[in-house]
Formats: sequence, C-alpha cells, structure tokens
Amino acid sequence: FFSGVMEKLGLGPEVLLEENPKLIYARLTGFGQTGKYAKSAGHDINYLALSGVLSKLGRKDENPYAPLNLLADFAGGGVLCAMGIIIALYERTKSGKGQIIDASMVEGTAYLSSFLWKSQNIGLWNRPRGENLLDSGAPFYETYRTSDGKYMAVGAIEPQFYEQLIKGLGLDSDKLPSQLSFSDWPKMKKMFASIFAQKTQTEWCSIFDGTDACVTPVLSFDDAASHQHNKQRGSFIKNDQEEISPRPAPLLSRTPAVPSFKRDPFIGEHTEEILLEYGFTKEEIAKLHSDKVIEFSKPKANL
Repeated sequence: FFSGVMEKLGLGPEVLLEENPKLIYARLTGFGQTGKYAKSAGHDINYLALSGVLSKLGRKDENPYAPLNLLADFAGGGVLCAMGIIIALYERTKSGKGQIIDASMVEGTAYLSSFLWKSQNIGLWNRPRGENLLDSGAPFYETYRTSDGKYMAVGAIEPQFYEQLIKGLGLDSDKLPSQLSFSDWPKMKKMFASIFAQKTQTEWCSIFDGTDACVTPVLSFDDAASHQHNKQRGSFIKNDQEEISPRPAPLLSRTPAVPSFKRDPFIGEHTEEILLEYGFTKEEIAKLHSDKVIEFSKPKANL
C-alpha cells in the first residue's frame, strides 16, 4: 500500500517503460502516488474515511463503521484498478503505447460512491446518518430479527413493493401512516421488528418467496451456498478439499470462466517450477532462495 516501493527495487515504471513502451504499469496504493499522505501507511478504514464515504455508513447515534475491508480494498481498489488496466489495454489498440495507472483506493472509493455525491440534493441523503432512505432510517429498507435468531432483509422501496410487504406482515396500509412519513419511521420500525420477531426465518421465507415484496433471508455463507436459487445457478463451487467459494462472476455467454477445482496454492509452492519454466537454472534459483529474494513452501503429505 506504499508508493515508491518499486523504485527502491529499481523496477519503477520509467525504467520498465523505456525497455517496453507498450507496457501497462498499474500502481495500486491507498492514498495514490502523490499528495500529503502518499507515503503514509493505511488500511481500508483509513481510505474510506478520507473518501468521505465512511461518514455515511452506520446507524443513528452510533459511530460510523467500515463494512469489513470490501469497499476500499477490493471495490475502490482492486476492481477499479482492474478497470483501469482494461481501459489502458483498449487504448493501446489505438495508440500502440502503454501507460501508468495511478489507482488510489481513496479516489476509487469516492468515485464508486458518485451516486451519493450526485444525489445529495434530491432528498435521499439530506438527513443525519442513519435517518435516510438507504442507511437504516427507513422501516422498509432494514434488517429484522426472526424468532429463531436469524434475520430477514427488507428493501421494499417502490410503493407497489411496499404494499406487498405490508400485506405479508398482515397489516392494513389504510390504517398505517404514509410510507414516506419520516416522523413515523422510528415507530414503524418498532412495529415491523415486533412482527418479524414472531416467526422463524423459514416461515417468513414461505410467506415472501415468490412475491415482489423485496424480502429475502439474510444467509450465512453455508446457507448461501446451499440456497435453492444459488444451487440452480451454480453460484458456488467446491474444490477438491470440499472447500466452498463463489464461482467467478459475471457469467459470459460465449467465453465463461472455467473455475479451478484445485485447492488454493501455498505461497511459494510453485516458485521453483515457474522459474525453471522461465529459464532460470537450479543454481540461480538456489541463490535467490539463499538471498531470501524468493521462498519455497512445499505442502506436507497427508499421512
């Protein structure tokens, strides 16, 4: 996550682009290659904070919270860096030249949140954190605990979907406040919570499955992999160690990804094999290993 690391190794972009002007050189860091924090350490939560997005995440009267390290590391960082590489590859077909990609997780996260910036003046985000439409303020965009300690996710924004939610909960919309009556939201949330707490997750699924109420179960990893919808699509795969992981997405019609069913390699497991393929001698590889440039890690046999 630091800038300048490759220069210290003598492998900076200027050196490599001189040798190969078609090279696309992606630099993925937290704060970017320039600016006050460029050489500072940080993690996902710090990049989220500096992007402005963290201030929007969290419930009313609680501290802002980071959603694991998915948003800045993987979405604002990895995915947008990959998109930059694809854009540069496409541009190279026109110009024949490579270029340097400065992918900052702060900027990537901010750009990913453009919707939040551009919708500030249309009434979606003009209330304090945790009191808006999509940030747990609305009773119809929230999670609710069931009688068996599991949860249901509710996202019934549109009036026709909201009406189906109300019907599934056994309520009469004529006897309730208007869906968008902000002042009634806290009271409505308590009412919805008390109703959801009366049935199990499975019972609520039997009521809402097949409707457009936008109500779905909050699934654990195990439950997600075994859920009927995901099984029908083959959304999760098992490797040869019976470990479950998501199938590569999105699904392409003509050239879909072919997932590997082998376990993930250990760090250094194939180092020697790959270097031999690229023409290194056993002696050169041994020297790199003794100089601690590379490491080996051979899996132990299962006896």
